[in-house]
Amino acid sequence: MIEYLLDTVVRAIAVGTPLLWAGLGEIYAERAGVVNLGVEGMMILGAFFAFAVAHTTGNPVVGLVVAGGVGGIAALLHAFVAVTLRANQYVSGLALAMFGIGLTGVLGRGWEGIPLLATLPEISALTYLSVLAAAGLWFVLYHTRAGIVIRSAGESPAAADALGVNVYVIRYLCVIFGGVLAGVAGGFLSVAYRPSWTEGMTGGAGWIAIAIAIFAGWNPLKAIWGAFLFGALYYLSFRLQTWVPPELLRMMPFAFTILVLAATAGSRRGEGAPEALGLPYVSGQR
Repeated sequence: MIEYLLDTVVRAIAVGTPLLWAGLGEIYAERAGVVNLGVEGMMILGAFFAFAVAHTTGNPVVGLVVAGGVGGIAALLHAFVAVTLRANQYVSGLALAMFGIGLTGVLGRGWEGIPLLATLPEISALTYLSVLAAAGLWFVLYHTRAGIVIRSAGESPAAADALGVNVYVIRYLCVIFGGVLAGVAGGFLSVAYRPSWTEGMTGGAGWIAIAIAIFAGWNPLKAIWGAFLFGALYYLSFRLQTWVPPELLRMMPFAFTILVLAATAGSRRGEGAPEALGLPYVSGQR
């Protein structure tokens, strides 16, 4: 029994690591007022490019760096559509998710089944860094001038604009930052957690990361517990295959997301949702 519990804790931490990285990125994007439902797409792009680069260079760390860059570029596209063009953020994010899944499905042909000789351990420096990053991002968000600027861009962009804050730049930077972290999260999946490439290998992890941001009340520190809790539930869903039909297990990531959204829908303001979340902003608008 103790061995089973220890194994569950270890695996929950391993699964929770990419969820925490992606969740932290989404928290910052949403704190600045931009919803990005494209986390799944950015993660799968990061997973593919991290694996391809790690296999080519023999260096998984380089793969992770490239994954972060790819995630940031993908997020830049979303920022351009959502912030500059002021298009519907939800539609843009969903399009990004489908784009990432579709593109990696095409590019990934021929990469499946290829072994990755150099890998990172499931619980590596990236796991410890994720916890430190959560603490650091919490401090920045609540105890620095930069954090005030970020939160003001999401709470009252008009007031921030009147005080000389460039809301567009802040939103761009936060969305891109979120994309970088999502890319790293996807890269961790393909070079550490499950060192291989499989089409659709993120398996809904991006949607869980979005749910974690909400579950944590947009608070980076609370995201630590949310990520490891969801990691444990995600892992246990596979341990239950003996008793639960596979079709139901494949629904688990989406079921988690729906339950969290339903549980927090009635109290979003109390949980810290930014006032202008999801709303486009026009400079000078009051």
